[in-house]
Amino acid sequence: QVQLVESGGGLVQPGGSLRLSCAAAGSIFSIRAMGWYRQATGKPRELVATTTSGGTTNYSDSVRGRFTITRDNAKNTVYLQMDSLKPEDTAVYYCDADINSGTYTEDYWGQGTQVTVSS
Repeated sequence: QVQLVESGGGLVQPGGSLRLSCAAAGSIFSIRAMGWYRQATGKPRELVATTTSGGTTNYSDSVRGRFTITRDNAKNTVYLQMDSLKPEDTAVYYCDADINSGTYTEDYWGQGTQVTVSS
């Protein structure tokens, strides 16, 4: 069984920074893409950023230049450094990973962590 455990959310003032972490644990043979999504109240879940196992990254237009996604393959962990935060970044942030457990590849989601940007 595989789990994604997120941490690092919280309350921050506009212009501030937060760093989210997501660690994959369990029966893991390899991890392909990892990423972050977010869902604000009353809105659909949207892509924030993704990274491949080789380090290729992709960002939504709304966060490009402010957020940075990185991963530590040795620790099966993906990070999201969020700088210059805006109130519109307020949402529940979810980690996502395509994980091969040795038999097949499956898409896993974390439980979500709340990020609130407010003065």
